[in-house]
Amino acid sequence: MTTVSVLGAGIMASALAFPLHDNGHEIRLVGTHLDREVIDSIKSSGVHPGLDLKLPDGVKGYYLEEAEEAFAGTDIAISGVNSFGVHWAGEQFSRLLKPGMKLIAVTKGLEADDSGNLRILPDVLAAALPDELRDKVSISAIVGPAIAGEVAVRHETCVVFTGLDQSVLDELARTFRTDYYHIWTSTDFIGSEVCAATKNCYAFGGGFADGLLDKEGKQDDRYVRYNYAAALFGQATRELGRWMELLGGDPATPWGLPGVGDMFVTTMGGRNVKAGRLVGAGVPFSEVRDNRMRGVTLEGVAAIRVIGGALEKLTGRGEVAQEDFPLLRHLYDIIERDEPLDMPWGMFFGGEGRG
Repeated sequence: MTTVSVLGAGIMASALAFPLHDNGHEIRLVGTHLDREVIDSIKSSGVHPGLDLKLPDGVKGYYLEEAEEAFAGTDIAISGVNSFGVHWAGEQFSRLLKPGMKLIAVTKGLEADDSGNLRILPDVLAAALPDELRDKVSISAIVGPAIAGEVAVRHETCVVFTGLDQSVLDELARTFRTDYYHIWTSTDFIGSEVCAATKNCYAFGGGFADGLLDKEGKQDDRYVRYNYAAALFGQATRELGRWMELLGGDPATPWGLPGVGDMFVTTMGGRNVKAGRLVGAGVPFSEVRDNRMRGVTLEGVAAIRVIGGALEKLTGRGEVAQEDFPLLRHLYDIIERDEPLDMPWGMFFGGEGRG
């Protein structure tokens, strides 16, 4: 039996309790300071309110002040904190991790410095660890199309465990793998993580087609703009490949689960798609942000802001051509400059008439 301790009681990290429990492992779920009501519910009834499901028997909930108790004797740690809290999570892990532990993250995103240089979030976690600990723990990540609720109700799910150490990935995969939670491994850490982050940007556009139908009053129409959505998906796929060229990932990675697979499921619904639908209907993004969806965490929008801002700096330095990434640039203009939706079709696929 392996002991697995989770920092962050969000729905994705909590859903992993199901395959882990099915494999006979011990799971300890530690809430952040924002998760107290979640832990209250788990302690009193075993129900995770975000999943609206009872967690498997034996899953224990811990408040943040009980974290050291929860991490005592842990073999595997999971970082379930979202991208907004990754620096905070790094600080917590610097005191909770011990030599020999394996850390695996479900957090998706990229971070940019003032010059526009991008780095993956596992590197942010690693940088927070003390020098004497950093080389004595392994850090990996989970990417691919995995809706938390589907994992929790044991629907077939296919994911990729990614990191730099194949032996660690193999051990982690054996720990988590079930007959419904299927796991592949990849040592293309950069490519897998970049795909996982950038696809969230493009998922924002997943709501545009329905939004245009709302604007036109055609939701009951026979023809529903599948052509429009497919073209956006195709251009987004092309841009995933271009990110590999720019940041050093494997050119094949976008064509599998970390890229188009994950992007497909993310464009099927969720908060970012809802925000995109409102923009498609003609609502300025500032109105969406400040009123229609005020207080709602939009990780895809945050990713657009970080990655789009970095892209402008990289373009200014001459490292990226102005005609590169036309879809992401337009998404950035929408959320950062409040520009209306006006798709630059002529720039897609290498330029209309040249593709």
